[in-house]
Order: sequence, then structure tokens, then C-alpha cells
Amino acid sequence: MASTVPEANGAQADVIAFLENPANYAPAPEGVDRIDTHGAIVFLAGDYAYKMKRAVRLPYLDFSTLDQRLRACNREFELNTRIAPELYLRVCPILRQPDGMLSWQGAGEIVEYVLIMRRFEQSQLLDEMAIAGKLDEKLMVPLAHHIVDTHGSATVHKDVDPAKSFETILEHVTAALTRDISPIPVDDVAAYRAAASAALRETTPLMRERARQGFVRRCHGDMHLRNIVLLESGPTLFDALEFDETLATIDVLYGLAFLLMDLYRRGMRRHACQLFNQYLQDQSGIRHLEGLALLPFFLSCRAAIRAMVGLDRKANVSQDRTAAIDDDVRQYFAFSRQFLTPPRARLIVVGGLSGTGKTTVARMLAPDIEPVPGALHLRSDVERKLMYEWDPEEPLPESAYAEKVTAHVYQRLGDKAECALRAGHSVIVDAVFATESERRDIEARARKADAEFLGLWLTAPADVLYARVSAREGDASDADVQVVHQQLSYDIGVVDWQHIDVDAGPDEVRLRAAKIIGLPQHN
Repeated sequence: MASTVPEANGAQADVIAFLENPANYAPAPEGVDRIDTHGAIVFLAGDYAYKMKRAVRLPYLDFSTLDQRLRACNREFELNTRIAPELYLRVCPILRQPDGMLSWQGAGEIVEYVLIMRRFEQSQLLDEMAIAGKLDEKLMVPLAHHIVDTHGSATVHKDVDPAKSFETILEHVTAALTRDISPIPVDDVAAYRAAASAALRETTPLMRERARQGFVRRCHGDMHLRNIVLLESGPTLFDALEFDETLATIDVLYGLAFLLMDLYRRGMRRHACQLFNQYLQDQSGIRHLEGLALLPFFLSCRAAIRAMVGLDRKANVSQDRTAAIDDDVRQYFAFSRQFLTPPRARLIVVGGLSGTGKTTVARMLAPDIEPVPGALHLRSDVERKLMYEWDPEEPLPESAYAEKVTAHVYQRLGDKAECALRAGHSVIVDAVFATESERRDIEARARKADAEFLGLWLTAPADVLYARVSAREGDASDADVQVVHQQLSYDIGVVDWQHIDVDAGPDEVRLRAAKIIGLPQHN
């Protein structure tokens, strides 16, 4: 249960009043805005932000003494200057002078510490952008690059047993959700604990193997939309978890799961799917796909933790806001249960000649293909560039399209699809699939992985194909009019997949494809 330490609380009341007064800053701002969280208070004054740790003790966090708050401030500064050096400035003491007044300097007694940061507009937080409906889906691409870079430079911990950490997490979460202030029925919490514990037992061997492979690292630990800001340099993580190394030393996929869950919970499925696919594309290797078997459990834990944190927030809000918090807690808890029971994996293949819009259709369908956060999208054009470690938008030499190379591309597509399917995750593959053997092989991959298969074959008149490839800009495909002309001469044979004429336009094609697959009927 949350608690504020009495002897620290009085001192913090003075500090809060001090930090809320514009006259105590130089130059004095017109006003001071305040942001409250369960573990800190942030004061926005002029060009800077001043973050003070709350004197609280929670099951997973202890800021109850001044020394503990100082260590937390220093650790937060150390961690975040690595990922957002332009934001974090210094840790500063607040002192009580002999006359009892508080000040930023002098020879008095230190009564508190604050972390000083450069202020940014709150509208630049990805959380605020999402609320305002201004979070561009395209921003997920550079965000994925940033996360991959952050994970790539994070310290590896091969000796960690992730399963033990999750046992503790489940214990804390279920204890919190059965408190008197919880809106969740006790029986529902017990059912969740049983299901989550079973999922943990099943996935423990893979968790430990991934730790040995180097996937457990000292990550951000608290990666959701409110801890990402859009700076001139691009989307930037900040406010990394500083108070518990165990909670932040995690599988990189568990780190990503927090952000995926946050996007999904807000109804931003396309954003979540785009981020998920770009992250895995940047990683390239097949070993990352094996970890998808852990994703349902990871998402579930993240949602359950947010439900727990919501209850902790109730101690710091007015009575009129508790009903909204209870609604959030119920929603997070419902998601935590939903994520534990993902549907059977599916393999959807979108084939057709260049210019039929395979990638457009695949991208439109992927977010709605369960499980969360949508299907893994594999694309032959991208896979070929990855093979050569080539810029996706730069054309490859002609030799990269030799028959043997193409065969290798399809082999890689099949291998990756089968790996993800065996991990229980759905896949959508888009490639020409001009030969009978290519089509039969990809179908066989689904059977080997005990996954459902459905093939779509897109068709269009030659003039439409020519027009579409001529209009392409900034795309991974190197196909041009000459390539389309060559493909039109292929003896493709009988294609027994579902045929869709794409001349009707992308929205109509999406609706037709969604109906065939059994997805929601929306544009």
C-alpha cells in the first residue's frame, strides 16, 4: 500500500510551496505549472523543469529518505544523459537557511534535491500528440530506429534469470489489485494470477535462453508515450526507470511491449503495428522472431502493471478523479487477461505482379490480423535489401535479381514466416510468387507451423501496372516498366488463391480482402 513518510512529508510540503512560487526562480516566470505522478512532482518554470521525488514507499519503490531520493536523482541523471543529453542539466539541492527560509544556495541544511531539465512544450510529448489526434503514424519509423539504437547500446546481462523477476512482478500486481481500493473482483484477480503463472512456467525456458543469447539488457524500463518527446533530432526517450535495476534489466522485447501495449490501449493499432514491424525489420535476424512467443505474456504483464500504477495514483488525486482512474484500471486489467489468450496464428500471403499494390494491401491488413500488435509483415523487396545490407530506397545492381538470389530471398521469407508462426504470431507476406514452387513452398510453411493459410492474388490491367510502378518514389521496390513488361510474359500457371482485381482502388481492395480474411470491415 502506498505510504507517505510522515517526517519527510512536512519538509516536502515546504519544498512544494517553495517550488510553486515564481518568485523563487531567476528570472521569475509568469507562473509555475505542476505535474503530479505517483513517484514525483514536476514543476515547470520558465525555460526549465524541476523534478522532485515524492517521499513515498511503495512495494516496488522507496523514496522515503533524503539519501534515497538523492541516489534516485543521480541515477536518473546518469541514465538519461545517455539517451537525452540535450534535456538533462544537473541535480541541485534545496537548502534551509538559519532563518528557516528555503533557497537554492548558501550554507544551510539540505532538505531536498531536484533534477533540473530543459523544458519542452507538453504538446511535443507523444502522449499529448496522441490525445490531440496529431501523432503521425510515420513517426513510428524513426521512433523504432531510436529504440533499436538504445537497445543496441544497452548493457547486456546474460546472468539474469528473467523468470524470477516476473514471479515478483505477478506477486506485487495481484497484491495491489486485491486492495480495498481496487475495482477488480478478487476472483478475477485470482483467475488472472493462475493464468499468468501458467504462461510464465511455459515461457520460462525461452526467457532464459534469450538471456543467454544477450537479449536481456539494462533498458529504459518505462517506455510509454508519456516518456517520449519529439525534439528537433526526432522522437527521444527520456525519464528512464531509475529506482530498481531489476525492473529495468529486462528482455528488449519486454521493453518494447510497454509501448506497443500503450498504443494498442489507445486504439492506435496501425501505429503499434508499424512500430512493431519497423523494430523487427531493423533487427533483421531470425533470432528476434523466436522471442515473439513471449510477447503475449509480456503485453499482459505491462497492462497489469499499469492497472497497479493506476491504483497507486489514486492516493494523489482528488475524489472527483477516482472514478476515471478506476475505469482505466478496469480497462488495463481486461487487456491483461485478453493478451494471455491469443488466437491461432495465421499466414496471409499477398501475391501478384509488380504494381498490383501488394505492399499497400498488406500494410492495410496487418494491424487487424491478430494477435496484438498485428501481423509481422514480410516483404520480398525489403528482404532483398536486408540481404545486401542496402539502403531500402536505393536500387540494387542487376546482379541482385539473379535467379539464385531470388530463390534465396524466398527461402528467407519462408524461414522467417515459419519461425514467427511457430512462435504463435501471425504473418503477412507480400511478394510476386510468380512460380508454382514458390506458392507451394509458402503454403507448406503454414502447415509445418500448424497455422491457418490464406493466399490472395492481386490482378490489374497492364496499363495500371505500368502507371503505378512509374509513379513510385521512396520505395524499397526496384521494379520499373521494363520489369513489369517482363513479368507479363511469365507463365504463372494456375493460381488457386483468392483473386482480387485491384483496379477498384486501395480502399475497396482492402474491404474485399478483409471480407475474405474475416477482418473488421472498415477503411
